[in-house]
Amino acid sequence: MSAQEFDVPDSHDDREIVVRRTFTAPRNVVWAAMTDPQWIQEWWGPEGFSTTVDEMDLCIGGRWRYVMRGPDGAEYPVEGIFVEIVEPERLVTSDEFGEDYENPSPAELPQGVVVAVYLEDLGAETNMTLRMVHRSSEDRANHEQMGVEGGWHSSFNRLDRYLAGLTLNG
Repeated sequence: MSAQEFDVPDSHDDREIVVRRTFTAPRNVVWAAMTDPQWIQEWWGPEGFSTTVDEMDLCIGGRWRYVMRGPDGAEYPVEGIFVEIVEPERLVTSDEFGEDYENPSPAELPQGVVVAVYLEDLGAETNMTLRMVHRSSEDRANHEQMGVEGGWHSSFNRLDRYLAGLTLNG
């Protein structure tokens, strides 16, 4: 997917899922947790999952690829291309299941999803808005039915705990 194919609307519409969260950590620390492969592997994925970062080229046009492993051993490869990076406030990327993902569900996997993460600096805290924009309202509905929002909230619970550990140990 090229940068020209990305369509992130300025306002909420029927193709978008929005997740908001406030983290008790400075923005530069939250940014690092979302962009450093070693940190990502500590929190990415729902509760009970582990994640390996196979590729992370944090530059415009750079690729990323993570493989989440569920408690049952099932693998969930996800990948994308970075199209906008404004450190430490904004990250925009494509986000799709890898070609090697074996979908156990009859539901169509969403394709062409754009994820934009916005981090607002509040000093000791950071407001995060994650916007997932789909090609159609049907794709958005399918993604919702797959439990994408619950998965992100579960991942962000893990990130909360990881950031709290950094604060306690730092």
